[in-house]
Amino acid sequence: MKTIGLIGGMSWESTAEYYRLLNEFTRDRLGGLHSARCVIWSVDFAEIEQLQVQGRWAEAGEVLAAAARSLEAAGADLVLICTNTMHKVADVVGAAVSIPLLHLADATADAVRASGLRRVGLLGTAFTMEQDFYRDRLAAAGLEVRVPDADGRALVHQVIYEELCLGIVRDESRTGYRRVIDGLVAAGAEGIILGCTEIELLIGTKDSPVPLFPTARLHAGAAVDAALAGPRNDTPAPRRPHPVDRSVSTLPV
Repeated sequence: MKTIGLIGGMSWESTAEYYRLLNEFTRDRLGGLHSARCVIWSVDFAEIEQLQVQGRWAEAGEVLAAAARSLEAAGADLVLICTNTMHKVADVVGAAVSIPLLHLADATADAVRASGLRRVGLLGTAFTMEQDFYRDRLAAAGLEVRVPDADGRALVHQVIYEELCLGIVRDESRTGYRRVIDGLVAAGAEGIILGCTEIELLIGTKDSPVPLFPTARLHAGAAVDAALAGPRNDTPAPRRPHPVDRSVSTLPV
């Protein structure tokens, strides 16, 4: 099995879910006591969140690119960004390393297309729902993407950052998400993409009248498929010094 590199910590709640899923899928595929070969680089989400809010995406991209280089140096054969929103800088991260970056939106689009659906609702952070980087990637794969109205987007975003990223799961928020999902279905959505990995801590199949596409689960499954395909690279990549590696924190204390 190849070694999977995980850029995590955004939030660590969802990264823990990634780790569980990778190991469960590996055990299911290989049996016995098998578990996933993986390396995790976990960033400080408080710093990343400030860069998001301030629109300093280039700096955030350098932080994640440095993490990806560290994962490659540690022997990773492929890399995942364990969050939907930070795929806004996926091109920067992918260009920083010589190993493949497995794009979360591609794994999700593949699953939607395989189900035979085309019109999907998208839940996620405001960045993911309102900006083009994610929706356009899905559209390029042939999907028609719908997002909630302004009130719905605000609710979904608030619950992610103020509750789910802190490990808080509230029934009232689940009820609110159900209303948002019902609105998307009424607008023609045939399925719902849970386009923030933390949403999977709150919403399950019983909460939606149409199929759900949980992106963390789909991403982790695709990563295990890739890790089990082809020969394993047991030779760690050489360390490539870079200024960002020496100080990935770009914010003042």
